[in-house]
Amino acid sequence: MQRILSDQLTPYTGRTVRVAGWVHRRRLLKSVAFLIVRDAAGLVQVVVTDPVVRAEVAALPEETVVEVVATVVANAAAPGGLELTDPTVRPLGPPAVPPPFDLYRPELAATLPTQLDHAPVALRHPTRSAALRISAAAVAGFRASLDAHRFVEIQTPKVVAASTESGANVFALDWFGRPAYLAQSPQFYKQLMVGVFERVYEVGPVFRAEPHDTVRHLAQYTSLDVELGFVTDHRDVMAVLRDTLAGMLDAVADRAAAALATLGVTPPPVPAQIPAVHFTDALRIAGAPADEPDLAPAHERALGEWARHEHGSEFLFVTGYPMAKRPFYTHPDPARPGYSNGFDLLFRGLELVTGGQRLHRHADYLAALAARGEPVEPYAGYVDAFRHGMPPHGGFAIGLERLVARLTGAPNIREVTPFPRDLHRLTP
Repeated sequence: MQRILSDQLTPYTGRTVRVAGWVHRRRLLKSVAFLIVRDAAGLVQVVVTDPVVRAEVAALPEETVVEVVATVVANAAAPGGLELTDPTVRPLGPPAVPPPFDLYRPELAATLPTQLDHAPVALRHPTRSAALRISAAAVAGFRASLDAHRFVEIQTPKVVAASTESGANVFALDWFGRPAYLAQSPQFYKQLMVGVFERVYEVGPVFRAEPHDTVRHLAQYTSLDVELGFVTDHRDVMAVLRDTLAGMLDAVADRAAAALATLGVTPPPVPAQIPAVHFTDALRIAGAPADEPDLAPAHERALGEWARHEHGSEFLFVTGYPMAKRPFYTHPDPARPGYSNGFDLLFRGLELVTGGQRLHRHADYLAALAARGEPVEPYAGYVDAFRHGMPPHGGFAIGLERLVARLTGAPNIREVTPFPRDLHRLTP
């Protein structure tokens, strides 16, 4: 008999089926027992009246893996409007050791550190797994949106010979006796691959050895990277980002509807034209000093409130960041060379995406490195490619976990990360 998932039972009403999953909860009453079985699709209620089967169920701790063969019966009060009756219950393993928290309760009562210490079982809770389903749907939408516009998915090295962003916050390691580093970004490689495919993207881990200990930073996170050639300037990149983000949220609504319902979340609409303000105007709106070189978290929150109030938008582009705060490969604004053709996208008052137009002429790279007192040698393999002809290009990177945290309202990014890596945590 083929196994049936809990959300596939309706066509089998009145018939005998086989389901399998985890003992989610048992309710042992005097004359009847209710066994709630959880599988990948949800929950199903099993009604037990046979005293022998009831005794077997009573001996099965929560999280024990079981197989149930029973008859499907309609019951509006049961999960999904169906329940299973006249069951036989067979354990598929030894009795489980119950986790240190109840997974059947609507919310996990354990502290976040306890949940993270016991992540393999904490992630089984419907609210924790729902966030991961939303994450998976967002990635599927990211890929589908870009595939539809002839982007090519690439995979780039995560171990590199030099810091990819000319910063010091990298994880060093030994590579057969030579120094190497975990990549902070696929930035250089995705630019080089524009010379091959014109339009590329990647889904992969990036590593930041920054000693942040906040609710929005991780030392390893998933970056959704995009790079495209033959752009006029950064506004072409912003348009692709807008369409990609809309496709991602459409995919979440379509593929993760049940997960959204579990968390009580509705994805916000992405405006056809996301409002945009120049960095200098953003400082004024946020009430920051005019000579402030960057936006602080408080400024981002103020801008998020402004975008919501003035434009009814949860999203806001901030363009034209000072060149001094942008990587050396950033293209300056030809009209205002002190400012960049770069941007950030804020989502609900938090930086979600960084992007912009890149330099594409070899001589410009040499000049940019010299202006910052940077030697060319560590970047030789990267910079040399621009001698061989590269089009005007640009791109962006979306932090997946930050997107999901903001979308679901999770106060800590670790709540939507299955096995977070940060300043303190390297296990499990």
